[in-house]
Amino acid sequence: MIDHSLLHPTMTDSEILAGLEIAKKYNVATACVKPYSIPMAKKILAGSDVLICAVIGFPHGNSTTEIKIVEAEAAANAGGQEIDMVINIGKALGGDWDYVSKEIQLINEAVTKHNAILKVIFENDYLQDEHIIKLCRICTLLSVAFVKTSTGYGFVKNANGLYSYKGATIPHLKLMREHCGPSVQIKAAGGVRTLDELLAIRSIGVTRVGATATIAIMEEATARGITDTPTEIILKSTDHLQSGY
Repeated sequence: MIDHSLLHPTMTDSEILAGLEIAKKYNVATACVKPYSIPMAKKILAGSDVLICAVIGFPHGNSTTEIKIVEAEAAANAGGQEIDMVINIGKALGGDWDYVSKEIQLINEAVTKHNAILKVIFENDYLQDEHIIKLCRICTLLSVAFVKTSTGYGFVKNANGLYSYKGATIPHLKLMREHCGPSVQIKAAGGVRTLDELLAIRSIGVTRVGATATIAIMEEATARGITDTPTEIILKSTDHLQSGY
């Protein structure tokens, strides 16, 4: 269920390689990497079940559609099996839904043509419910594989000059699940740092989570005896995920 995130802009090659070993050790769903890291990921993850997820138009989504397509095809050709793409956020906020829809359509076609799948990143911190609902409907209509809450880097500047960030929240995840068709999966990213938070969002229909706290989550699962076999567990507090608005 975890996409182990290796996307921080300051990460060195040695740090990325160490992160790939973590992804391999814990047999996560994917290692989520910057496009130039795909060859490293392909080498380290060879022979494992861990897939390679690459980001494009990341983190701001401002590249032209043509550039995003080239980037997506290059990532898929290099070995990316899942592609996480940031929408043009300004176009969504401005209501240019024809642009947003066409871009998602063209990139989804480019990705699936290379036998990869697309995850569309909304960056919910910048959006109102109406934008999220519209994006969910567009992605359902276009048969996108996943919609994703956030990049993990969408910081909002407040009036006092300080920055804040919520990332994935329970209210937004419920909204996305409600307004996406059943074939569209939901990925939470940003703010999911504990096993209980992961289990809480899983219980409302989230099937993937982007995380940097993979070791802590997996070690806690082991300590609590959680395996692939269904079992009853008691969740701890996940209060900070509840405040979506």
